[in-house]
Amino acid sequence: MQNSYIERIDDSINAINGLKCWGIKEGKDGLGVVVCDGIAAGVFTTNRIKAAPVIVTSEHIKKGSFKGLIVNSGNANAFTGKKGIENAKKMAKMLASKLSCKEEEIAVCSTGVIGRQLDMEWIEEKFDEVFSNIENSRKAARNFAKAITTTDRFLKEYAVKARDVVIAGVAKGAGMINPEMTLPTATMLAFIFTDAKLSKAEMDEALLKAVEESFNVATVDGDTSTNDTVLLISTEEKEIEFDLFSEALKEVCFQLAKMIVRDGEGATKVFEVHVRNAKSDEEAKKAAKAIANSLLVKTAIFGCDANWGRIIAALGYSGIELTEEITLYFESVDSSAEAKRIYLLEKGQQTGLELEASNFLKNTDDFRIIVELNVGNGEGCAIGCDLSYDYVKLNAEYTT
Repeated sequence: MQNSYIERIDDSINAINGLKCWGIKEGKDGLGVVVCDGIAAGVFTTNRIKAAPVIVTSEHIKKGSFKGLIVNSGNANAFTGKKGIENAKKMAKMLASKLSCKEEEIAVCSTGVIGRQLDMEWIEEKFDEVFSNIENSRKAARNFAKAITTTDRFLKEYAVKARDVVIAGVAKGAGMINPEMTLPTATMLAFIFTDAKLSKAEMDEALLKAVEESFNVATVDGDTSTNDTVLLISTEEKEIEFDLFSEALKEVCFQLAKMIVRDGEGATKVFEVHVRNAKSDEEAKKAAKAIANSLLVKTAIFGCDANWGRIIAALGYSGIELTEEITLYFESVDSSAEAKRIYLLEKGQQTGLELEASNFLKNTDDFRIIVELNVGNGEGCAIGCDLSYDYVKLNAEYTT
């Protein structure tokens, strides 16, 4: 964070005044609830097969008014037909009844295995237990964060203050990550809460821009889930400049997206790909995503092999405008690292530093790949992770 008005805070979504939450996790199944008064915006998966809760919540979000969120893990409620829609609406009705509000003011999300009907008996049984325990505390926030996980290895929470406005988010996701989400039309879910006073239109604009530069540039395996959802909920309490809010929201989204990629199933390293001086921003983003998605690049990084040829090959098949005047180097995210930059190509000329670059990879689990194309002013970024033996093992064994 470069803006002095934005600082990270240790609290999570419990830092939002008036927000209450709780969650439980039993084996693969989980249930979480968040309650607060506000307005909401959302972005959702572009997968043509949309899970029932995505269909229901995208309609509810159009109304703007928000009272609560109910999320289950262990079952995606996707490809479940009319029964799935009925169950998603039933979940919304359960919470709406407790809050004496309209069903349209409730958001519903699910994550887990596709193609199986929800165990509504379990959800109904556990709902009263969860709702009766909702409170505003750090413990409650962590319980909610745990409840929404599936194959996640760690909880994902990030919060900042922009002046005195809080923006706090919680997310889940590890595999099947390549979101490509737009405004309403192993899953990634992100729920971001703020006390900023914004209009619905401003929230839509800020969220879409933040998602485009964070979650939509994150990739674990190139698969777009049926359930990907990001919600932004505001309690509308504190004034803030729109540009400052947008910058702070992007920071929260970017860090949550990076946590999701870092937790990529079986991943041992996370990396950012920054493509600069491309013909356009669009081409730069396209190139960065091609590199981050390349299986050969991912496996080379897992093996700590500085095989720059694989990066160049990914650039080549990305379809963007190129010359051989390419500069390529690895850069440490931590400026205190022993080797901050190691150049492999300088305007097309090999540096012969492959051994040094391989040693660099052995000693870091978070770094940047910088590519300068020298054909324009376009810039783009992607976030990726390596591909290990454990990815195949975990996904081969992922069943109900």
